[in-house]
Amino acid sequence: MSTQYRSNHGWSGHQRQDTPRITISTADIQLKNIPATLFSDIAQDKARSVAEAGDGRKNKSTQLRRFYDELVMWHERVHFERTPQEREAKFQEMAPFIQMLVAKVAYAKGRDHVDECFETLFAHVIRQISDADTLRNAKLFMEAFMGFYKAQEK
Repeated sequence: MSTQYRSNHGWSGHQRQDTPRITISTADIQLKNIPATLFSDIAQDKARSVAEAGDGRKNKSTQLRRFYDELVMWHERVHFERTPQEREAKFQEMAPFIQMLVAKVAYAKGRDHVDECFETLFAHVIRQISDADTLRNAKLFMEAFMGFYKAQEK
């Protein structure tokens, strides 16, 4: 006999404990004037929060890696063997496609592959990308995040 419960996402016939909703603060993730600890302590803290929020059911590293890999692809398209002026021109051409990552993470959340915690983090990072330099910083932050996230997996 199955009992129904009210989760954050509606009614379900599955029996499980409802986990508390974990939120993530993104105020300390700045891609313009980067804090000295962005790629160390801040990335580690965010990885820990996203791992806890996923609770082993969501936010699998393979799913998160897809978003990181696409960000790396856009970074390479903008930066590969270009002068600073060429990078900026290429960035302006690619910016709408980079920003489309926000929609892609929302879609993944809608399909229950990632949770609100990762969506909030990733969308915050992507929305801060305004030039070739912030694109590089976003890629480096997500690289550090993914390293710490993989270490968090059980």
